Amino acid sequence: LRIFRKVHRLMGAVLFIFFFVVAITGVLLGWKKNTNGWLLPATSKGTSTNLAVWKPIAALHTIADSVLINQVDKSLSIDLDRIDIRKEKGIVKFVYAKHYWEVQLDGATGNVLQVNLRKSDFIEDIHDASYLDTYFNTKGEPIKLAYTLIMGSALFLFCTTGFWLWYGPKLIRNKKRG
Repeated sequence: LRIFRKVHRLMGAVLFIFFFVVAITGVLLGWKKNTNGWLLPATSKGTSTNLAVWKPIAALHTIADSVLINQVDKSLSIDLDRIDIRKEKGIVKFVYAKHYWEVQLDGATGNVLQVNLRKSDFIEDIHDASYLDTYFNTKGEPIKLAYTLIMGSALFLFCTTGFWLWYGPKLIRNKKRG
């Protein structure tokens, strides 16, 4: 029990700030769809769910890039992370890779529905440490992988040592009685 107590206390002292960050960002990510667009922009509605009348994706992409450059900041990269097609809502989201902006367009008309900063993507990058891989421009996300291995292993050890710190005294008491 003394060894478990020492391991538990040392891990707690060393990793406290990391667990604090993981806890706060985890709560925020869990609530992101329920923040009225503050963390994750709400998805707008377009004019048609019929893909046959939609503009070509290439044309919509050109519009989104133009909107990003002209309405947000001329210096932003137009490298895409993903294109999110929401047929049932009639919209296309263009989510950019080097920053946290998105442009939502009506799939049929190409009209701009929203231009938003995706704070939830930034919070997710902090949560899993991929922000550091982006900051240091690493390939293959080695910081994220090391961080998640350390944090996952530490959580496992916390659970194991915590269980024995709780159960161990009960076991010792029962042995003394029996």
